[in-house]
Amino acid sequence: MRSFIAIKLPETAKSALAGLQQELKKCGADIRWVKPENIHLTLKFLGNIGDEIVDNILKIIETICRRFRSFDLEIKGTGAFPSLRSPRVLWVGVNSNADVAALQNEIEAGMSSLGFARENRKFTPHLTLGRFRSSQGKGPLLEKIELFKDRKYGLIDVGSVALMRSDLSPSGARHSVIAGISFGNSGS
Repeated sequence: MRSFIAIKLPETAKSALAGLQQELKKCGADIRWVKPENIHLTLKFLGNIGDEIVDNILKIIETICRRFRSFDLEIKGTGAFPSLRSPRVLWVGVNSNADVAALQNEIEAGMSSLGFARENRKFTPHLTLGRFRSSQGKGPLLEKIELFKDRKYGLIDVGSVALMRSDLSPSGARHSVIAGISFGNSGS
């Protein structure tokens, strides 16, 4: 099954991002939009995994999560990867802090102990809104993105991570939670 480890967003954040998507859709750009219910902060993409390794993955995540306390992340700004000149992925930023960087780093190390390749790129926390299919309508959309580069979309309280499953279909991906793991101090 295709899997990843992520921070799930509260409904308020998903609603704010859905509103942003609606505003950006007016530009007419050729974008494959991520469904608001699927927007999340990826900490580690695992790819296809077998059922036999799920317990080992969860044990490592649980060990890591015991060492963390809840923290806030601010959702702020818009941009594109790899750059605004040649955009492929449209994103909303997540202000990085020491907590999320440490969490991601520990998950990266933990998963590498199970044989998952380490990510070569520096961790850049973001929420993917959509992927460019072509350059159609790109100009007006990039102008709008520039206007929103400093806009704030709220704070999220992070108290857990989730091992997620992604099922692909012609109508788009459907994400479901395999298991959610709370941090040591979050009371659950």
